[in-house]
Amino acid sequence: MASEQNSVNQRVLRIALAGNPNCGKTTVFNGYTGAKQHVGNYPGVTVDRKEGEIRVGNEDIVLVDLPGTYSLTAYSMEEIVARHELSSNNVQAVIDVAEASALERNLLLTVQMLEMGMPVVLGCNMMDEATKGGITIDMPRLSKALDIPVFPMTARSGKGLSEVMDAAIELAKKGMREPLRLSYGSDVDLGLKEMEPIIAQAKLLSDKYHPYYVALKLMERDSDMLTEVQGRDSALAEKLEGICSKVEQHIRETLGASMESVITDHRYGFIRGALGNGVLKQDPTKDRLAFSDKLDSVLTNVFFGPVIMLLVLFFMYQLTIEIGAYPQGWVEDGLAALGDLVGDNMADGPMKSLLVDGIINGVGGVLSFVPLIVIMFSLLSFLEDCGYMARMAYMMDRIFRMFGLHGASVMPYCVSGGIAGGCAIPGAMATRTLRSRKEKLATLLTLPYMTCGAKWPVFLLLSTAFFGHDEAPKVMFILTIIGWIMALIVARVLRSTIVKGEPTPFVMELPPYRFPTLFSVLLHCWERAWMYMKKAGTVLLAISVVLWAMMQYPKLPEDQSAPLEAKIEAVQKKVDALPEGESEERTKAEEELANLQNELSEQELAYSIAGKLGKAVEPILAPLGYDWRTDIALIAGVAAKEAVVGTLGTAWSLGEIDDAEDEEATKSLSDRLKEAPNWNKATALSLMLFVLLYSPCFVALVVIKQEAGGWRWLFFSMIFNTALAYVVALIGYRIGLSIWPV
Repeated sequence: MASEQNSVNQRVLRIALAGNPNCGKTTVFNGYTGAKQHVGNYPGVTVDRKEGEIRVGNEDIVLVDLPGTYSLTAYSMEEIVARHELSSNNVQAVIDVAEASALERNLLLTVQMLEMGMPVVLGCNMMDEATKGGITIDMPRLSKALDIPVFPMTARSGKGLSEVMDAAIELAKKGMREPLRLSYGSDVDLGLKEMEPIIAQAKLLSDKYHPYYVALKLMERDSDMLTEVQGRDSALAEKLEGICSKVEQHIRETLGASMESVITDHRYGFIRGALGNGVLKQDPTKDRLAFSDKLDSVLTNVFFGPVIMLLVLFFMYQLTIEIGAYPQGWVEDGLAALGDLVGDNMADGPMKSLLVDGIINGVGGVLSFVPLIVIMFSLLSFLEDCGYMARMAYMMDRIFRMFGLHGASVMPYCVSGGIAGGCAIPGAMATRTLRSRKEKLATLLTLPYMTCGAKWPVFLLLSTAFFGHDEAPKVMFILTIIGWIMALIVARVLRSTIVKGEPTPFVMELPPYRFPTLFSVLLHCWERAWMYMKKAGTVLLAISVVLWAMMQYPKLPEDQSAPLEAKIEAVQKKVDALPEGESEERTKAEEELANLQNELSEQELAYSIAGKLGKAVEPILAPLGYDWRTDIALIAGVAAKEAVVGTLGTAWSLGEIDDAEDEEATKSLSDRLKEAPNWNKATALSLMLFVLLYSPCFVALVVIKQEAGGWRWLFFSMIFNTALAYVVALIGYRIGLSIWPV
């Protein structure tokens, strides 16, 4: 027995962190783990999996952050994932984070975990806000009523975190507890009493659940549990189903209610009893939501709300570009200096070209936008943590219904880049909250139109290069609005044609406004910025190397390169023979030499694999104002949108002279594009519109296919979006030429 106890003490304890959305669970998780976090996905699903490794005293702890959920009933993927994680036998205890100001609602999840037999510690979070709102909680009496440890907690300041963790570790060492057995009425209780011994004798799902819990979820008509039972023993499942149906029929005949509603009512009855008799008190002279309600009267006003929201978006662009211009310039100068340093210390050849043209100019072009991404992510984190993002969803629901969408579609749009800086991949995953398949499909197929962080470098490059730093925020803001407008228009078309269906109601809780902690904002900003830089250093690095090779090989045949090389050699001798200085003859000779070198570089690029691909599609995209080098970048953008800037950087480096002593070699990509004869404001506008709307990147397409459930939606998203982008970009180019004639 002692040896068993020692093995328990020596093993790594897994403690889960559970709670409702907006309960402060993320702040608690960050408070425990800091930067020691690992983010991935649960096997087989697209729900985020976050874990953190910490050490408390002599104990090694793995803290598992479960998806935020209101219950453990199998309605959403988050609820199913949370329940499966708790039943996996890999979790020894649960820290249940409950918002102290909304304890009755939060305790529903607590009760359901206790019904599972999970060892639970209840942390009543945001006690500072509850106290200001006149709420007091008798913790010892609540602990006695629930028969679990209960502690006050304020995660923002770290108060109570250590006490809660110590209690969780103590419970984890004791193992599973007996399930909480409530009375759900005589009919249900008798049914459970009949089912439990049958399940226990058959050892049905005994590796995951207590027999009582299996009986309870079957009685509750939980679809996920029914599927699990049928998969193990279909005959026994039929027998248990017969008992449940008999009880359910009697409930409907006598009470006119569903089985689930009856069980939920009794759970809330138990909760109200636990909070009664002075356990939870509210000072009637204080209202914790008074401040939030006053703000909402303006910020969510039918008229002022949308106007303020647009001003907030514009302010974010203005602030990002104005402040970010300085560090972006420093990064660009640093990369240029690095390119010069590498070029000066390496002999001409493929390796030098790979490092300078392929990697530094390719990946470096994307990394130069990291300062702006960091600023935008900081602003986004602030809006999320303070509660304003939820208000955006609430306001946009009024508009979304007109276009056949759901209010819950707002969050996938925002995550995808509706507020610039997002990503279509987590945005597609966020559509799981939509329970209507038709609304989910319409959202999935239109969220790629948002201004995601991958498109940002393209828009920033072109808007600042051709419209100037003063006008760039306006251009970025207009592109964001165009993305939203196109998404809504296409959604309306889809909902009227291939994804017809009835709308579903929108229900959402608006959390009270809170001032985010600096640590929380910085941590969220770091997570997103690090993902961006990691992608640049892995996926984009690989793409840049592949594209560089495609732009280098095959080499131009000698019979085609020899005449130009001979001319270059002759002109070079002429330049060398002339005295140094700014004589007119030497200047003309140097210009002739530069033109010949550029002509040779361009022919070499055109002969390469990438050049031939660009030339092949050039007739199709020429009406949009693009040349074949731009076409190469757009093809690369299907792999990853960030690759558009990197490929332009590589293509225009290979297509220009590469002499470290010449100022052309150190020119930025924006300078090269501005001086190119076929580039102008209309071309830049056309390209920005095309990148905004055309095919999502490869990874986003795969996720869309997984979430939509079929290859046809992947191909639809790729082909339809590209066709739409072509039409819109063509219109934009023609309008641009009329406004800014060449």
